[in-house]
Amino acid sequence: MSWKKLNNISQIEEIVNESKEKPVLVFKHSSRCSISSMAWNRVERNWKKEDSEKISPYFLDLIAFRDVSNAVSEAFKIPHASPQVILIKDGKAVYANSHMGINYQDILSNIN
Repeated sequence: MSWKKLNNISQIEEIVNESKEKPVLVFKHSSRCSISSMAWNRVERNWKKEDSEKISPYFLDLIAFRDVSNAVSEAFKIPHASPQVILIKDGKAVYANSHMGINYQDILSNIN
């Protein structure tokens, strides 16, 4: 699976525009958190190649890019959590979940 790295606040506008063509998934990951690593692993293990045709995935290392993480939370009006997934369609967050609530099937069921 090929995740795009989200490491600059200017990319938020790109995500908004991209989400008008196909849903965008942002995975906010903390390298200091074992729950984050488990959630990340579960998404990675379940991701199928064809899912990249339906969803554009972005990975945000929130330890290294905390300012970007805060800007994402503000832009999409989703309170910060870690780990966290945010699904964006038509420029708006349509689904968000965190910690052990991050579920691959839930993500897919919210893309339509």
